[in-house]
Amino acid sequence: MSHTAVQPRRLESYVYGSWVSGTKQGQTLLDAATGEPVALIDSTGVNFADTLDYGRKVAGPKLRNMTFHERAQLLKELGLALMAQKEEFYTESLRTGATHSDGWVDIEGGIGTMLAYSSKGRRELPNARVLAEGDIEQLSRDGSFIGQHILTPMEGVAVHINAYNFPIWGMLEKIAPTLIAGVPCIVKPASQTAYLTELMVRRIIETGILPEGALQLICGSVGDLLDHVTEQDVVTFTGSAKVGRMLKNHSAIVANSTRFTMEADSLNASILGTDAVAGTPEFDLFVKEVAREMTSKAGQKCTAIRRVIAPRSQVDALIEALRDRLGKTSVGLPGDEATRMGALASLDQRVEVRERIKELRKGAEIVAGDPDVVNITSGDAEKGAFLNPVLLYADKPFEADAIHDVEAFGPVSTVMAYDDLDEAIALARKGKGSLVSSVFTNDPATAEKTVLGVAPWHGRVLIGNRETAKTSTGHGSPLAGLIHGGPGRAGGGEEMGGIRGVKHFMQRTAVQGSPTLLSAVTGRWIEGAPAKQDEHPFRKSLAELKIGDQLITDKRTITLEDVEHFAHFTGDTFYAHMDSEAAKANPFFDDRVAHGYLIASFAAGLFVHPDAGPVLANYGVDHLRFLVPVYFGDTLQVRLTCKEINPRLNAQHGEVRWDCCVTNQRGDIVAQYDVLTMVAKSWPLPEVAQ
Repeated sequence: MSHTAVQPRRLESYVYGSWVSGTKQGQTLLDAATGEPVALIDSTGVNFADTLDYGRKVAGPKLRNMTFHERAQLLKELGLALMAQKEEFYTESLRTGATHSDGWVDIEGGIGTMLAYSSKGRRELPNARVLAEGDIEQLSRDGSFIGQHILTPMEGVAVHINAYNFPIWGMLEKIAPTLIAGVPCIVKPASQTAYLTELMVRRIIETGILPEGALQLICGSVGDLLDHVTEQDVVTFTGSAKVGRMLKNHSAIVANSTRFTMEADSLNASILGTDAVAGTPEFDLFVKEVAREMTSKAGQKCTAIRRVIAPRSQVDALIEALRDRLGKTSVGLPGDEATRMGALASLDQRVEVRERIKELRKGAEIVAGDPDVVNITSGDAEKGAFLNPVLLYADKPFEADAIHDVEAFGPVSTVMAYDDLDEAIALARKGKGSLVSSVFTNDPATAEKTVLGVAPWHGRVLIGNRETAKTSTGHGSPLAGLIHGGPGRAGGGEEMGGIRGVKHFMQRTAVQGSPTLLSAVTGRWIEGAPAKQDEHPFRKSLAELKIGDQLITDKRTITLEDVEHFAHFTGDTFYAHMDSEAAKANPFFDDRVAHGYLIASFAAGLFVHPDAGPVLANYGVDHLRFLVPVYFGDTLQVRLTCKEINPRLNAQHGEVRWDCCVTNQRGDIVAQYDVLTMVAKSWPLPEVAQ
C-alpha cells in the first residue's frame, strides 16, 4: 500500500482586507512531536506600510465611534463563537507538541481571558467613548476653573509581536484590552507555531463580528513594518530580551516615542518557607507545583519555575520527592492518553535547551534526568523534539552566576539551598526582575517578610498554603484581572491587570476649563455645570432623562424623637447619639448627633417618588461621606442631580448615577454621595420585558 504524504499548507497573512500569500517558498514548519511538515510560512509581498495605514484609516474610526460597552459586546460574541469551535483548535494544537491539558491553557484560557475582558468592560467601564478618570481637581476658589483627567483611544494601531509557546492565549490576551480601548490590532505570531494562530484568525474573520481591519495578521517576517510606526501606534513584544531590546531601540520607535511594552526572559523563583518541612501540606503542595511548572507545556512558559529555593535542611527530602514525581512523568506524543508531557516546540529548541543546561552545570549538578538521553512512551525520540525533565541542584547558589542569568526554556529547574529567609529573598532578587515569584508557607510572618522582600523585583507574587490548595490557579497562571509583566530582565512591561490593560492603549489627558464645558467633554454632570429643574427626575425614562436634570426637595427637621427611635429600631446606640455628656467630651461634637445613616435614610425619603415608574431599583451608593455633624433642630434638604447615564446593551434598562448633596439650614454640606439606580429605557415597560 502506498502512503501519500500530506502536503504542508501555505500560511497566509490577513492584511488590508484580504488573505495574502507570500511570494516565495518560505520556511517549512514541522510538527513538534513527529517532525512532519505542517505548513509553509512567508510574508514577502506584504506591503507593511499599507497594513498599518489600513488599520488606522479603515478600522480605527469605526472602533472609536463605538462605546466601551459596544466594543466589549463584540468580544463576548466572538468568544462564544470561538468556544463553539474549540475542538478544531485542540486538534491543530497537538502539532505544537502541546498535550490536551496544555492546549486547554492556551485555547480555552485565551478565549476565557477574552470573555473576562468583555465582562469587565461592560461592568466596570461606562457606556461611553470617553473615560473620565479620578476626581475633579479644583483649580480656583469659586469652582469656576477645574481640571479632569480623561482617557481617549490612541489613533494608531497596536502591533502585537508574540512568542511561540502560547499561539492563541498570547494573541487573545493582548487584543482583548486593545479592542475594548478602541484600537485596531496587527498580530505577528512567532513562526514556529503560527499555523495555530492563523487558523484562529481565519475563524475570527469568518464570523464577521469585528469591524473590517480591526484585526490583521502577519505570518512570517514583519519586514519594514516598524519603520512606519508613529507616535499614535503601540508595539508590544513577548520573547527573548535580546530581540526585545533590539526592537525597543528601533529608530522609528525611538524617534516617535512609540509606546513599547516588552515581556521577556524571566528566571522565576518559588520559595519553600522555613515552616514548610517535609510532611506538611505546604511541602507537598510545593513539590506538586514545581513539578507541574516544569512539565506543563514542557516547561515552555514564561512564568515557569526556574529557580527552586528551599531551606538547606529540606533539600534532600525535596530533591527525592521531585525526582520521584518527575520520574513518573510519561513523555510522548501529545495526543496519546498516557502522555503527561509532550514535545518542545522544535528540534532547534531542544538543542537550545541542552546548550543552556550545559551552562547551568557550571554552578549546579544534575540530580534528576539526563538531557542527552530521551525516554518516551510513544513517538520517535529523534524526529520529535522530546526531552525528559531535568532537575539540578546548587549547594552554593550565591557563588553560581549562571543559575541566576541563564534560562533554559524547557522542563528544567534548579534547586537552591538557603540558610535563612533573608538569603531566600536575596536569591529571588538575583533573578534581576521576574514575572512571578511564589512562596509556600503557612506562617503569616514568613509570608509578610517574603512578599515585601521580593515584590519590587516581581510583577506578581503567589502565596501557597493549605487553605488555597483546592482553589489556587497556581504559580504559572496569568489572570485577566491581575497584571502580567515584571521589572528588569522580565522586560519592564505590563499587560492585562483588568481595566489597567485597556488604559495602556489610551492617552491620558488633563483637561482644564469651566464645569459647563468639562461636563460636555466627559458626558458627566459636574458641580457648577447647568442643571434643569422641572418634572421629578424619577418620573423620566432613559429616553427622557438628561444629564443635569435636578430635584430640590422639601425640607425636614431632625428631632430628638427621630434619633432615639432610629437608635432603638436599628440597635445603633453608639454613645455620640445617646449620651450628651459623652458626646460633648468628643472633640468632633458639641452635643448628641444624628446617625449618619439616619441622614442618608431621611435624604432618600425626601428625594424618592412613591409611584411605580421608570426607576426600577436602587442598587447602592458610592463615595458616601458625612462632612458636618447634624444636631437636634437642624433642617435637612437634598439636591439630587442626574450625573451619568449608562444604557445597558440588549436590556430594557440602564444605570443612572445621581449626585446627592444633603445640606442643613445654613447651607453646610452635611453629606455627599452618589446614588446608583436602574432606570427603564422606556415607560411603561414592554410586556415582554416584564
